[in-house]
Amino acid sequence: MNGVRNWLPGAILLTGVFYIGFGPSDPLWLSLVFKALPMVLIIAYAALLLPPQRRRVHTFVLVGLGFCVVGDVTLHWFLIGLTAFLVGHVCYLVGFLTRARATRARVASVVPLALFGVAIGVPLLSAIQSAGDTELLLPVALYIVVILSMAWAAILTGNRWAIAGSLLFVTSDAILSWNMFVQDLAFSGPAIMVTYYSAQFLIARSVAAFR
Repeated sequence: MNGVRNWLPGAILLTGVFYIGFGPSDPLWLSLVFKALPMVLIIAYAALLLPPQRRRVHTFVLVGLGFCVVGDVTLHWFLIGLTAFLVGHVCYLVGFLTRARATRARVASVVPLALFGVAIGVPLLSAIQSAGDTELLLPVALYIVVILSMAWAAILTGNRWAIAGSLLFVTSDAILSWNMFVQDLAFSGPAIMVTYYSAQFLIARSVAAFR
């Protein structure tokens, strides 16, 4: 098991780089297979890192990773994929809250997160409304609140892997949503996937530090 655990990060890196740089766009099913493969390996990596004494956070992180795989392969159908990722973030959020340890600095981190949410959310929701996609307003607004709450919960744990992963996840989704609804961004595709795979890897890695 140790051998597998040692080479899995390299396999995750290689499959992620292959998808970002060389993954086929057609047929759709093959593209989705290559997109999901790094995540499947990330879940396997997280499972191998689980300590002998399991905590609720471990279960919630693994389930959250699983829902994110569903989101990966269904994001082509936006609301379905968004819902899957939303459930994944709720799992991360609940899991992290079971290990939260409040300090003044950690609690205060809600302020920059909230300011970031307003800075991103207001123009994003305005653009969605201007485009006439009013049915997306509530789901997208809810998603912003949940993912930022997840990041705050990660900060409350003091787990540096979870903190870095959650903030990268916020970054990835901010790039994706801005590019999708507000303005085209140069190199958005690679930027979204690099930050996304990195975020999920770090969140998976965090399970070893929760004891």
